[in-house]
Amino acid sequence: MNKLPEKAGAARPQRGRPRTGARFAAVQALFQSDHGGESAETVIDQFVRHRIGDVLDGRAGDGFEDGRVPEADVPLFVAIVRAAAKNAETLDPIIARHLAKGWPLERLDPVLRALLRAAAAELWGGGEPPARVVITEYLDIAHGFFSGDEPRFASGVLDALAHTLRPEEFAARAAQPAR
Repeated sequence: MNKLPEKAGAARPQRGRPRTGARFAAVQALFQSDHGGESAETVIDQFVRHRIGDVLDGRAGDGFEDGRVPEADVPLFVAIVRAAAKNAETLDPIIARHLAKGWPLERLDPVLRALLRAAAAELWGGGEPPARVVITEYLDIAHGFFSGDEPRFASGVLDALAHTLRPEEFAARAAQPAR
């Protein structure tokens, strides 16, 4: 299994939330790679060179609206994108198992597909952060991209993925006595 760096934040990353920024950028990068047919390494390089970093001079157009991620944990971003690309043949069928019967992964909105791939890659890595943090982070990001039913759909799939990819976390929680 891959080991990813740890911890978390919300949809459009706020200052001081670089791990959230990394996840947000990873979703964008996976979308770009999938949509444009570019390799993960090419997209990672583009993001690190041109799209991740502090807002330039505080001018309008230098932030999210311009496709930039003002602050992001670059090692986490790279780890998520690489893990999603490297393990796609394993993770895509796992994601597809949690979709409605007869609903292929390719039929999903491409941003939603990128989000689920990023989350699955991070969950696949095991360890930190806890699965509940990963679910919350990607659900917040889903709310940043979608205003319809997609976040609710993503919530169900993310929960199912977490139970599949990190069953020990949920087994340990179920074994604890109620307070």
